[in-house]
Amino acid sequence: MTTKKSDLARTANALVADGKGILAADETVRTVTKRLGAQRVESTPDSRRAYREMFFTTPGIGEFISGVILQDETIHQRDPDGTALPDLLIEQGIIPGIKVDTGAKPLAGAPGETVTEGLDGLRERLEDYKKLGARFAKWRAVITVSDTLPSTTCVHVNAHALARYAAICQEQNVVPIVEPEVLMDGSHTIERCEEVTNTVLNAVFNELFDQRVLLEGMLLKPNMVISGTECVDQVSVDEVVEATLRSLIRHVPPAVPGIVFRTGGQDPLTATRHLNAINQLEGRKPWKLSFSFGRALQDEALDAWRGKRSNLETGQQLFYHRAQCQSAAALGTYTNAMEKRADRSLKGAEPRKSRPVHPKASTEQPWRRRTEASRRGKNRGSRTR
Repeated sequence: MTTKKSDLARTANALVADGKGILAADETVRTVTKRLGAQRVESTPDSRRAYREMFFTTPGIGEFISGVILQDETIHQRDPDGTALPDLLIEQGIIPGIKVDTGAKPLAGAPGETVTEGLDGLRERLEDYKKLGARFAKWRAVITVSDTLPSTTCVHVNAHALARYAAICQEQNVVPIVEPEVLMDGSHTIERCEEVTNTVLNAVFNELFDQRVLLEGMLLKPNMVISGTECVDQVSVDEVVEATLRSLIRHVPPAVPGIVFRTGGQDPLTATRHLNAINQLEGRKPWKLSFSFGRALQDEALDAWRGKRSNLETGQQLFYHRAQCQSAAALGTYTNAMEKRADRSLKGAEPRKSRPVHPKASTEQPWRRRTEASRRGKNRGSRTR
């Protein structure tokens, strides 16, 4: 295996290290503005930075979080001391990543369906993001489900775009996270979700093969196979687990090192229980099965923080707890008792101390090094872009 292939495989495996998963902090400015507004927090570059910084500086969070997917604004920002936000992650042993698609746009000739755009200029943007510390990337395709959707056209164009993105990432020595999301929205049954998920995964991996993507140097971020949110027949945890694993075993090659699930709109507890049950189920599972969650990791902390410095520690404790639960679920060791213990420990808890980074990490794991841009700009103050 060449040096580049080895680097890609090493980073991909580090992102799915035992008991670790990914924080998806890549919401657009518009989305974060809505979430902050719900807490009566004015959305400004500084308030959005403070919100992200709450998670990135939580002491000891590197025990459970292997990587963080950033958004363009965030990867360019610095804390009040002038430290680049990606470096706050690197100091905790966390790998910075970046969302690179430019969003889902209406698909011409296919009413009600979308295609994700962003391939134009991707090579150059990846070069810039690498200088800022990014070592992996993410691209999300959105697949709508109904009795007649998705169309063959929608599946094909999104699978092709995912594969082109992945190939360009690997050319730049960046690990691609491939995210084909079959939406929960709708009244479809779990059987229909499984049928569509099978079709989409089959198309995606055919395209990845055609584009010569190194499977050992990528991760898959799929939906769980689940009933639509408006379906009258909401199935059990066991049924979700069985359908999800059945689909993955049939369509995801064992060369892929890891699968990091998205929540897809599930609440934090439901997502945790599903992930835990998937990892507890006996049988052939040739990949690591972990998480790449956004709101399921962040919402409780945001509700507690509400933009107030006096609430920062409580917010960080809630984030630490939720990440700890997801870590346990990734190992199949989560129990409901963890929630009760957390309720007790949050009362009067002492601040945690960050674990020091191993002195050999800078040579063994290149993403732990401070970014070139940070070293040049350390003394430029707290400017944001």
